[in-house]
Amino acid sequence: MPVDVTPLFVRLANADAQHLEQAVAASGKSKRQLVSEAVRRHLSDDGLVVGHAAFQELGDQVMTVGEAAALLKLEEPVVLAAAEAGKIPGREIGGHWRFSRGAVLAWLEGSADSRPAAVRS
Repeated sequence: MPVDVTPLFVRLANADAQHLEQAVAASGKSKRQLVSEAVRRHLSDDGLVVGHAAFQELGDQVMTVGEAAALLKLEEPVVLAAAEAGKIPGREIGGHWRFSRGAVLAWLEGSADSRPAAVRS
């Protein structure tokens, strides 16, 4: 082990450990990196830092078929067929399908206003 590191062993509540795992998956950083960043961000020589605001990047608001498929964790042909059948919200523009991230997420949550006209009752 390098000289400039100290082992840290902690027990976290299951929910906190799950949040840490999700942050690792979303950020591509290691647990060590995330914990180190959190310590630097919230603890200073003057004590605990308060008044911090965090913003989460939403990503592109307009998605391609591939991006919508990745968001929905489906294969591209499944998403394309559903869009062509009017089962998920999307628009074909110049022969290319585009999807609003917000509309797809609202549709997935079951919001009545976000359902495509073809599937409204």
